[in-house]
Amino acid sequence: MKQPTSTENWREFYIAAILELEKPKILPRITQAENAILERSRQLFDEDGVNAEEKQALDDALYFLQALRSTLQFNTTASLYWGNDEGMKAA
Repeated sequence: MKQPTSTENWREFYIAAILELEKPKILPRITQAENAILERSRQLFDEDGVNAEEKQALDDALYFLQALRSTLQFNTTASLYWGNDEGMKAA
């Protein structure tokens, strides 16, 4: 099966990242999606014509992925302080 290129399918990489349930796979998927989004953004910058709708979708997706990454990093840091999720509830 052919691997999708980021130009064609940045949305697929984005959806895969936000729907990933296995914690060890989330950050690599976020990175893959961010790279695909940035590549597509560069392509749109170089193209003639304005595709404001897709540019806005790219900005929104990148913002959400960055928020997701921050949330995951906070949860990891919080676990170090409280030991686990139960400790967070008590705090």
